[in-house]
Amino acid sequence: MQTNDRTAGAATPRGYNAGSAVMQWLGKPAVDKSIAVLATLPFVYELYRRVIAGSMNIPRASAAIGLLVVIVTMLLRRAPQRVTPNPLWWLLAFVATYTPLAWTALAPPGRPVVPNVVSDVLAILALAIVLYARLSLGRNIGLVPAQRHIVTSGAYGYVRHPIYTGLFLAWTAFALRVYSPKSAAILLVVITLIVIKSLVEEGFLRHDTEYEDYMRRVKYRYVPWLV
Repeated sequence: MQTNDRTAGAATPRGYNAGSAVMQWLGKPAVDKSIAVLATLPFVYELYRRVIAGSMNIPRASAAIGLLVVIVTMLLRRAPQRVTPNPLWWLLAFVATYTPLAWTALAPPGRPVVPNVVSDVLAILALAIVLYARLSLGRNIGLVPAQRHIVTSGAYGYVRHPIYTGLFLAWTAFALRVYSPKSAAILLVVITLIVIKSLVEEGFLRHDTEYEDYMRRVKYRYVPWLV
């Protein structure tokens, strides 16, 4: 979910087609803001649904806070320097973003397979990581591969995709709370989609030599010294 660039005046990345009409149109502030508003609507609905449901536990409350953070940061994000016009990458971003949202909203019946305290701790840890990562990223957030501003400090000094790390933990906590073979399969699919999405994002961003340098400095994607 990191979408980075150094500054508005950064050097033109290698392989960047400055004449791409679609890319230029997607980079317009008004267009980007409109896309951000539309993209947050499912999150707004899910947050509303969770609040009025009235049956909150720690994983659900953590997820609700996470949804609120997504909504606010998306609406306040800065306009991009460069956005992919590739429709397949847009489709991947759509599926990878909204599949877990639909899963957590419409999860099949299941049962807890660990004590609630375990899933509670995982949910709180996941929320802490997501909040730290989003605060580190600031206004440089998006759902599709795009360049905004390179962030190398905070959570991004440890791994290249700390938001995904937090989401993996959050979804694991949820799956442990409502375990079923179907939920376990969906969890595996969702994590696979996000891994593919992170690889696509890096392939897009590494055309900028500064991001390529960042990848050499920060070698791990999700877990420091491990993955």
